[in-house]
Amino acid sequence: MAVFSQHSYSWFTLSLLLLFIPKGATAASFTFVNKCDYTVWPGILGNPKLDSTGFELPKGSSRSFQAPTGWSGRFWGRTGCNFDSSGHGSCSTADCGSGEIECNGAGATPPATLAEFTLGSGSQDFYDVSLVDGYNLPIIVEGNGGSGACSTTGCVTDLNRSCPNELRAQGGAACRSACEAFGNPEYCCSGAYNTPATCKPSMYSNIFKNACPKSYSYAYDDATSTFTCTGADYTITFCPNSPSLKSASNSNSSSKGGETTDGPGSDAEPVQAASFASSWLANLAIGDSTRSRPCFPPQHALVLVITLFLCFLPL
Repeated sequence: MAVFSQHSYSWFTLSLLLLFIPKGATAASFTFVNKCDYTVWPGILGNPKLDSTGFELPKGSSRSFQAPTGWSGRFWGRTGCNFDSSGHGSCSTADCGSGEIECNGAGATPPATLAEFTLGSGSQDFYDVSLVDGYNLPIIVEGNGGSGACSTTGCVTDLNRSCPNELRAQGGAACRSACEAFGNPEYCCSGAYNTPATCKPSMYSNIFKNACPKSYSYAYDDATSTFTCTGADYTITFCPNSPSLKSASNSNSSSKGGETTDGPGSDAEPVQAASFASSWLANLAIGDSTRSRPCFPPQHALVLVITLFLCFLPL
């Protein structure tokens, strides 16, 4: 029978502790990937501020950022941009109006496809891809290395091709929401329509929903559009070349509109999150996160107790 020295026990204990330090307890990473046939200029709005609020992402390239737990904000892709050597200029779609490559705290001018996040300062991260402010280019969000449902979500369909004439913008380079196009309260979920009970999907939001079943199509489209993951890093891909969306954790799925919709039970977390999602979206980008992630979860504490016990076993 092998005999371990005290040094061996200490090394064994340290190895276990390093193995069970929870990933993402201090930060998550966002990686932007551009698979478009053209340059995209991502915009970033969130709290606290990341290393950049806007940058150039040539086709075929990627760039990553670290974000602290509790971070809340949104990302989008600007297209048709023209910036001079000093970084001053503007974009034809999703411009943030700062007059610079950096958005400096300004959001996207609709129409814009948005990827929205609240990183749990404790348990779950909440994320979605929203067409509520219209659409300008396809985006998907993938969670990597996390636990929970962690479904891939987004819109891979080119909605600019199927956009109704009355919603077309920027010469067909973007598709407006019905709210932006017409300003009616029933389309904007405002006034008397400012509740889930009174604001219902319109024929226009249904066009978006049928094309992109996992994306927000109107303000209260929570149950099928908000997703959760714990301790993940995220990849935001512009113009993904994948023909379908797949759940990272559920292989029981059915095809719908060229994308996959998760099978029975896979939407449990989004449905449970629906009541939270409305207030979460309202507080998006101001850092109002109500979730907290323990620094050392109970199951990891159990491992610590066991390893400490092993350290003091008689040799």
